[in-house]
Amino acid sequence: MKCLVTGAAGFIGSHLVEELLAAGHIVVGLDDFSTGREQNLAAVASHPGLRMVRGSVLDRQALDELTAGADCVFHLAAAVGAFVIRDKTLESLQTNIHGTENVVAAASRYRARLLLASTSEIYGKNMTIGLREDDDRIVGSPLRSRWSYAEAKAIDESLVDAYVRERGLNAVIARLFNTVGPRQTGRYGMVIPRFVRQALTGEPLTLFGTGEQIRCFCHVADVTPALVALAASDKANGRAVNLGSSEQVSIGELARRVIAATCSSSGITRASYLEAYGPGYEDMQRRVPDCALAAELVGFRATRPLDEIIRSVIADQQSVLAATVAG
Repeated sequence: MKCLVTGAAGFIGSHLVEELLAAGHIVVGLDDFSTGREQNLAAVASHPGLRMVRGSVLDRQALDELTAGADCVFHLAAAVGAFVIRDKTLESLQTNIHGTENVVAAASRYRARLLLASTSEIYGKNMTIGLREDDDRIVGSPLRSRWSYAEAKAIDESLVDAYVRERGLNAVIARLFNTVGPRQTGRYGMVIPRFVRQALTGEPLTLFGTGEQIRCFCHVADVTPALVALAASDKANGRAVNLGSSEQVSIGELARRVIAATCSSSGITRASYLEAYGPGYEDMQRRVPDCALAAELVGFRATRPLDEIIRSVIADQQSVLAATVAG
């Protein structure tokens, strides 16, 4: 296949590009490098099957030209991370809504299959253990910046659904639950790389809120093959599909496990959400997926436990720190 990957230089996007190239596909990558990094694609930068384009999903003409001739479009480009959403709410909304509108329209125009990367944020405050794809959304006020990302992604999903029903688009929505692994940074609010960096540099690990919030983390190497399989699955057309792990951990326990795994002397400190994010932020206490549908459709299973995920992020962060010192 010829595949277009938006957000190709991002954390998940770069792993997906590698997955597609390894399978023999031709890949055109699009990224504006606002949060993506060239070094994320260093291992495949000279691959003859890869063409990288610097540009934005907000550029309709460029997107149209890149989508022409593509068999499949993986739409991962988005403004992500709690700090990004907080600091650039308007820009994030424009990218996540209008950018997706452009991608979906182009995929429909050229009859390409589409995979939309969505998010567990869709479920908002719904704390059901084992969230299923048809569970209700419970979200806070749209006037709180905390929920703007979830609202934008909900519009994206509705847009895809309408194109499937009304225009015959072949598309699937992948709802990602805390995908983690090498190349993810804590710069934008991602908790595991942030904890690991703090532990490796001897800083206290900062817990926001109570530290009792429950999350499930899934390794990117489990997620990317599932994205490729879902995009190719006729049975997945028109569906939203959860991808994540069911291994639960509190954020406080996560901090303790990172300290133990790094053999760090770091302590743990606490900060309020107001201190961390400013006014307008809310958190949810539990988010656990049910991934039975993904297992049924493409045989998905999260195979890497949390301790292995933590070790992989530690190794990645150690190499980054070593390169920084050497540079």
